[in-house]
Amino acid sequence: MVEFFANSLVSGYFQSSAMGRGIVLIQLLGSVVMYTMIIGKWRELRGMDAATKRVTRDVMGARSVLDHYIQRKENGHSPIENIYWCTCDRLLRQLTPDVRSLLLGRDPDRANAALTKHEMGLVKSLAEHALEEETIRVERGMGVIATVVALAPMLGLLGTVWGVLDAFADMGAAGSATIATMAPAISSALVTTVVGLIIAIPGVGIHNWLGAKVRGIVTSMEGFVDDFMGRIGLEFQEGRAV
Repeated sequence: MVEFFANSLVSGYFQSSAMGRGIVLIQLLGSVVMYTMIIGKWRELRGMDAATKRVTRDVMGARSVLDHYIQRKENGHSPIENIYWCTCDRLLRQLTPDVRSLLLGRDPDRANAALTKHEMGLVKSLAEHALEEETIRVERGMGVIATVVALAPMLGLLGTVWGVLDAFADMGAAGSATIATMAPAISSALVTTVVGLIIAIPGVGIHNWLGAKVRGIVTSMEGFVDDFMGRIGLEFQEGRAV
């Protein structure tokens, strides 16, 4: 069955016009790009998911929100780590040099660190901006996959319509038509649509699956930012020592 199906596509491809063969080559090139993006995105999301869980556990499980930063654990530049480090940088810049030195010197018990509501607003604004930037990073590449999935069947339909037009033009020039003369032309015209559907059908499923992974990571980052800002508010509220 598979061999018959493959042979039909191959024979139909070589019987099709130059336009049809060109569309099939474009579709195949698009599928290569799509699956390359899928493999790379899957690996990237897997690393992001692991980093999100690790950083959330380390930061929220620490005595202070700055412990992870003060210990100078390496920033792996995952989205959630970038959010954390950028927010900590802004938080420390809001403090006086003396208080900042005590905190970075791992002597927070002596630091009377407090932020005004305005300063807290600045820190929160930066955290939310960093979240937006990293969300774009997490979603990067999904548009390419969606574009290939959408264009593959549309190009296939274009190739089929073009092939049918050629078949009817040939029939008009010949002045007669039979099943024997029309069938090969119609069959070759359908090849582009079949190829487009073969590319698009699994592509839709994979895109939706990756999209669910992306939404899960973004949701986790949003929850992290909310919890992180809540802890900053508790630890650095005005008039309270850390």
